[in-house]
Amino acid sequence: MAYAVRIYETGGPEVLRGQNVEVGEPGPGEVRIRHHAVGLNFADTYFRTGVYPVALPAGMGVEASGVIEATGPGVPDFGVGDRVTYTGSPLGAYSTERVMPAEHLIHLPDGISFDTASAITMRGLTTGYLLRRIHPLRAGDTVLLHAAAGGVGLLFLQWANLLGINVIGTVSSEEKAEIARANGCAHVLIYPREDVARRVRDITGGAGVPVVYDGIGKTTFRSSLDSLARRGLLVCFGTASGPVPPIDAMQLAAKGSLFVTRPALADYIADPAERAELAGELFGHIAAGRIRVDIGRRYQLQDAVAAHRDLESGTSIGQSIFSL
Repeated sequence: MAYAVRIYETGGPEVLRGQNVEVGEPGPGEVRIRHHAVGLNFADTYFRTGVYPVALPAGMGVEASGVIEATGPGVPDFGVGDRVTYTGSPLGAYSTERVMPAEHLIHLPDGISFDTASAITMRGLTTGYLLRRIHPLRAGDTVLLHAAAGGVGLLFLQWANLLGINVIGTVSSEEKAEIARANGCAHVLIYPREDVARRVRDITGGAGVPVVYDGIGKTTFRSSLDSLARRGLLVCFGTASGPVPPIDAMQLAAKGSLFVTRPALADYIADPAERAELAGELFGHIAAGRIRVDIGRRYQLQDAVAAHRDLESGTSIGQSIFSL
């Protein structure tokens, strides 16, 4: 029997229910994985609350790492004993063991621990496509990143430094500001007490930035638009504070012929070759020590309710995981 966290209704953290489940054997194109660590992501709360609709009952979690214990027919690229990590559908990563499609798996290099992999597979691949696929950034460019001390934020800061990109980062407290600076943030703004758009204009000599990376959503949308240079791009890659308001196309024109995109990681790792390339670059930086991964909090799966409460409180710094 495996232990898994499931939901039978949507709602607050209290709807998360742990139970013992039968796993079964893998079918065609599937593998059975023994998890060693499970990722904890803010996106998990969207499934729990119903922001992302799911058929109930449903498993929870989209990211984990572990070892393959069995394979079904038609799995040529993976074998028993392989170390793997993954992110994406189907839900069900909050478990000690599971059967899942092999097509979502990524080979995990020996130099990357399971805890590290579960902390950064989703966030690291997200950072990879934000910096390497969304917009042709050049060394010397300056961009704005909201939530610079979050899980994606800390990876983004380090990777951006490797590319020679200057980052103006927003955070919610002085404690988080210190962490952002320590990870290479060139300019740190504490958004509850600063006019972000005005400060961005001051820093950039009035021009604004070519790209704003906004994982907050509703509460930062206006300042994000107002921080952009002419023909700038707003990348709305998350909605931690709620969905962005309806977009007025004429407003985009009036503010300088702006662009807005709402990307999803799934569309940037759907191609196996592209996924392998991004993962290889990410793991290469980590193995070489060029990107550091600091895990903030480790939970047990039995602590899923508390973990989600901490996640939604905004007190989490960096990455948190379930360590099994």
